[in-house]
Amino acid sequence: MIHPEHIVVIGAGAAGLMAARELSLAGRKVTVLEARDRCGGRIHPLPFAEFGYPAEAGAEFVHGEAPVTRSLLRESGLSLLPIQGRQWRFEDGKFSQEKSQDTYAADLHQALQELKDDLTVAEFLRRHFAGPKYDRLRHSIERMVEGYDAADPERASTLALRDEWMDGGRSTQARIAGGYGALVEFLTAECRNNGVAIHLGSAASAVEADNGRGVVRCANGDAHACDAVVLTVPLALLQGIALPATERERAKAAAHIGFGNVIKILLRFETRWWVERRMDLADLTFLISGARIPVWWTQHPADHPVLTGWFGGPKTEAMAGLGEPELIEAGISSLAEIFGFEPRQLIRKLVAARAINWAHDPLARGAYSYATPLTRAAQAVLSRNDGSAIFFSGEALYRGRDMGTVEAALASGLQTARNLIG
Repeated sequence: MIHPEHIVVIGAGAAGLMAARELSLAGRKVTVLEARDRCGGRIHPLPFAEFGYPAEAGAEFVHGEAPVTRSLLRESGLSLLPIQGRQWRFEDGKFSQEKSQDTYAADLHQALQELKDDLTVAEFLRRHFAGPKYDRLRHSIERMVEGYDAADPERASTLALRDEWMDGGRSTQARIAGGYGALVEFLTAECRNNGVAIHLGSAASAVEADNGRGVVRCANGDAHACDAVVLTVPLALLQGIALPATERERAKAAAHIGFGNVIKILLRFETRWWVERRMDLADLTFLISGARIPVWWTQHPADHPVLTGWFGGPKTEAMAGLGEPELIEAGISSLAEIFGFEPRQLIRKLVAARAINWAHDPLARGAYSYATPLTRAAQAVLSRNDGSAIFFSGEALYRGRDMGTVEAALASGLQTARNLIG
């Protein structure tokens, strides 16, 4: 296929908007179809009035160098707010600022450096760190893989996570002033200013392609003829879209890319009671614990009286039957356990609360992707285009270090557009 003039982009998340913007800047006619009633996908800002700032139900942090994200921020006049303050741990009934040091950290680094053939994390630990003396090390690694990467240790690639472990998970993090929603607004405005037609409430149900032409059919009965289609939906939704036989076969490769879940709980209180409880927590950023909802963070250095809880990975399946009120209750109970309150004491301080189990979102069915030992080969299959009118794009196809991030989605959308313009 040479120089398609009209491209339909399925999905108005970060990858879809980025692809649409780049294609429209190159003078192409672009139509974006989005099943939701909003743009952004797994970027989901909550109403300002609810939490007193543009809180994030989905993506919140900018990870690592993120060159595409930072370039967009410069263009849009948005700024980054580096994460400041201190991380605390709550273990064995005590608060500590100390990093959890493991006696065998040097052994871990050596085993990682010597690893040539990829293994799942679980298999790597079984081969190199079996036995009770490594219990603490195994638990620490499994908790990071499940929590930070939302990944299953029985599926996650050790080589893909090696750099993250070698630097102790110290990849720089920041937030966007005004939140990711401000970046989505910028991209959406750019698209519309360039003539992109964005159709909300338009769920793609089938894609037909023949002789370098395509037609996208929507559940609402609409049909959009085009020269090329860019599919940016989350991996879990691919099977719900009817595709031509060749592309359906290619899409099967997505089974070899991990897709994890996250439960996120936002609690707004009358005051920052944790500082009243312990003055040394005035600059608390992250709090790591063994509670049911294990990770919490503040908005420091902003003094919003909000705590955000985070629970990721396959263990979130144990909460699959819980609705939003029960998840909020689990968050309150976890904080009460950590700080030595009765849950009802915290409930009396509560002003607003939201809980989002991304597996329950029918247009996401999970949070973000992670690499398995077979992912690089799967990405190559999905990215290959032998003259087809259908292109796959999104954070799951990104081959850099911070897979599963907004940066990954933006970079993939940009690369797909450039391949189409080619």
